[in-house]
Parts: sequence; structure tokens; C-alpha cells
Amino acid sequence: MELKLLGCAVAVGLVQLLWAAAAARRQQGLVWAAGPRDEPMPISGVAARLDRAFRNFMETFPLFATAVIAAYLAAKLGPLTMWGTALYVIARALYVPIYAAGIARIRSLVWFVAMAGLVMVVAALFR
Repeated sequence: MELKLLGCAVAVGLVQLLWAAAAARRQQGLVWAAGPRDEPMPISGVAARLDRAFRNFMETFPLFATAVIAAYLAAKLGPLTMWGTALYVIARALYVPIYAAGIARIRSLVWFVAMAGLVMVVAALFR
């Protein structure tokens, strides 16, 4: 189950990447995007929030993936890793629309839930 959830986390990341890129292209235009991008073209609003949400995902996902694979290789999979991976994936999927909508406090709570899931997977390595 944990490896399937890891695959789901990859899908969450791909959706985030495509959503953030589409929102940015709407503001920046395809001509700028197809060019050399020598001059930065800032984004704002929802597009900027989607970009920050994706960057935040990219900060935690390598740690999550490494922890899940390490738990698998160390034969430490069990209820703790299953619930931890589920919490991480579900919370990361919810994080994006909440961040895009600009709901600050709930966004922080959802981020904390995802981090708790990651910590659960890491904790299983030491059991």
C-alpha cells in the first residue's frame, strides 16, 4: 500500500506542476514562455500561490519518497507507515486548492498534517 501511495504522491506532484505552469502561462503568455526568458516575468495572485505550493511540495517530497523506500527496503512497513503515507498524500493533495484559495490558517494545519505523516514514516524506521 505504501508504494502505491508513493505513486499517488508523484501524481499529486505532477498535477501541481501542471496547474502551476498553466496558471503562470496565463499571466506571462506563451510568447514569453517560448522565448529565452532572459527577462523575468513575475506572477501574482493564484498563479504565485500555486507556484509556492509546488515549491513547498518539492521541499518535502524527496524526504517522503526516501523514507517510504527506506521503510520498504528495511521491511519496516506496517500500520505506522501506512497511516503516515496516507496522511502525507491526502494532506498534500488538499494543500494545493486550500493554498490557491488563500485560506491561510487551514493551509498551515494541512501542512502540519502532511509533516506528521512524514514523521510517522520516518519513526517506523527506528522501531
